[in-house]
Amino acid sequence: MRHREWEEDGAVTADEQQVPVARDNGVAGYFRFVERGTTLATELRAGLTTFMVMAYIIFVNPSILSSGPLEGLGPPFLPTVVATCLAAGILCIAMGLATNYPFALAAGLGLNAVVAFDLILTRGFVWQEAMAVIAWEGILITILVVTGLRRTIMEAIPIGLKRAIAVGIGLFILFIGLVNGGFVRAGTGTPVTLGALNTPAFLTFAVGLALALGLMALRVRGALLISIVIATVLAIVLKSVFGAEASGFGEGQAEIPSQLFFDFSAENFSTLLAPLGSMLTLWQKPGAVAITIALVVFSLMLSDFFDTMGTVIGVGEEARLTDAQGRLPGTDRVLLVDSLGAVLGGLFSTSSNTTYIESAAGVSEGGRTGLTAVVVGVLFLVAILFAPIAGIVPAQATAPALVVVGYLMFTMAREIEWGGIDDIFPALATMIVMPLTYSIANGIAAGFLSYVFLKTVTGRGRDVHPLLWAVAAAFLVFFAIPWIQQSVPGLAPPPPA
Repeated sequence: MRHREWEEDGAVTADEQQVPVARDNGVAGYFRFVERGTTLATELRAGLTTFMVMAYIIFVNPSILSSGPLEGLGPPFLPTVVATCLAAGILCIAMGLATNYPFALAAGLGLNAVVAFDLILTRGFVWQEAMAVIAWEGILITILVVTGLRRTIMEAIPIGLKRAIAVGIGLFILFIGLVNGGFVRAGTGTPVTLGALNTPAFLTFAVGLALALGLMALRVRGALLISIVIATVLAIVLKSVFGAEASGFGEGQAEIPSQLFFDFSAENFSTLLAPLGSMLTLWQKPGAVAITIALVVFSLMLSDFFDTMGTVIGVGEEARLTDAQGRLPGTDRVLLVDSLGAVLGGLFSTSSNTTYIESAAGVSEGGRTGLTAVVVGVLFLVAILFAPIAGIVPAQATAPALVVVGYLMFTMAREIEWGGIDDIFPALATMIVMPLTYSIANGIAAGFLSYVFLKTVTGRGRDVHPLLWAVAAAFLVFFAIPWIQQSVPGLAPPPPA
């Protein structure tokens, strides 16, 4: 796959622009195929690739919110599956039609863990109240978007940090791919160690990665999608030969399901809008609890705010949709749909829905317009009908695509201007903290704080945009929240039972 080189004004060079055969009218005209240098087939393939890389969320989100220690405490499992698909489908289609960008949305990992293990399991909130917290967080972010503050902050970030954010997300995606593929796992005496390489699950990852890299090197169109499909078929064969326990695949993955359709009874839609009644009663709790809720909303808002900002910058850079200053035209519309995703996710009881870094997989397949996102959305809606089939693709089959996408985004490091310590260290902190803490927001926080500090001590404080001072202060509060909760009686979460 070729990376198109761009002129200083952001236009594609004449020798690199791929002019589609279709005339610029109808669907091609609405999504501006000619301007973006894409075709209908490319957009469809990109959408399918992004969906297959994201499809794990259909079962991972309900398993976090409704299974294990949350069984009986969280929202019911099947309705959460339906709501996860429905929310993602609506938001992906909205993103594609409203912004014409290939950004896909679904329930955000990390935020759903806060809902499950902090609000519900530790603090004792009923799940309707926990989801109401998410809805309030989304409303606050929407206000920031409508007032223009969110876009202004994005534009205040220096181009070097924007590039570092994109590279950091690439390393994050690559690390996720290695973890999902089984090459890396949590260690006993070390934070991470080499995974179990003698399992059929790892063999699936290794074959898929070799196939993806080889096809990419040979510039084969659809390389990532081809590798996912072949790796999935291999996984099904290996699981049938070695058995479920020995193969190492997740439950329900890499096997043909016995049931193909969900029962579309009213009960399976019971989580939709269930938190509405809790949105006002939430604030009628005792003072200490209300303050705790406010702190949780603030931390969720800050995390959601900068996770999305980093994803939009990173994927926009990878798609070459940004200008010379790293700005994405029409950012307000992107951020508005994303902020409404938090509101909708809360009201649908799926946790906050956010723009996915896996969108970069579709971009790597050539996706450049909103049609890619629309295709992802339609597939999520169809997945309600065939959710068991969507779940057969194992993580080891999609992990190679994440590794390759991470590599492609990492190549943007060449575009960073490596100056003095006040430029290099913030970029390094941004890039390395993201994968090490499994958080885009933490990486951005480390980069911003070190950037402001080093510019100040080197006598270049005037180079720092005033808004970055405010953001750095907000991140200080963000990191101080555990200290605040520990120091103020009544704010600390109770010990787990």
